[in-house]
Amino acid sequence: MKFDGIIFDLDGTLWDSCRSVAESWHLTLTQRFGIKEAPSLSEIQSIMGMTASEIARALFTGIGEDPAYIFEVCGKEECDYLSTHGGIVYPGVEEMLKALPRRHPLFLVSNCQNGYIESFFRFTGFQQYFTDYECEGRSQKPKAENIRDIIPRHQLAAPVYIGDTKMDEASAKLAGCPFIHAAYGFGSAKEPLATIKTPLELVRALNQESN
Repeated sequence: MKFDGIIFDLDGTLWDSCRSVAESWHLTLTQRFGIKEAPSLSEIQSIMGMTASEIARALFTGIGEDPAYIFEVCGKEECDYLSTHGGIVYPGVEEMLKALPRRHPLFLVSNCQNGYIESFFRFTGFQQYFTDYECEGRSQKPKAENIRDIIPRHQLAAPVYIGDTKMDEASAKLAGCPFIHAAYGFGSAKEPLATIKTPLELVRALNQESN
């Protein structure tokens, strides 16, 4: 199959921001809400890829404030924090991004809050590689609908979605999009079109699918 666009997930696919998110949330919860028990690094890793409402329910229920409001404040301050502190970009990601646009326009679709992708771009300088992006926080739509919106927006006939979790795989399927699993990320997949163990393996995987 010859693809005409590559749509990426962000967390667990291009970078790992969990440690910086944990640091940011600890500051916000302590300074803004007087809460000293912030979610642990493992708890934050467990919610990567969830929607805002799912994260709020999972981590902020029962601590004295409206969970959605706490997450809203944490999310806004997290974006400011990530703009300067960033996350861990997976080895080989920029080399991969440089190699791919010669044949395929690149896109980002994430379940993150509004401003998160922009923070990723500010810290990494990677916006130059992407044609467009969308997220749940900006569109107020789930990932599958955002993938579906990107496709006609750019007249894509055969896009592929790259992600690291079963939720990503399910969203790609709902959007009618083949799925490649980034096995180095946070989760697993059931029946991906292909599996990559490093970002640079994507270049070879796409070449194989195109032959």
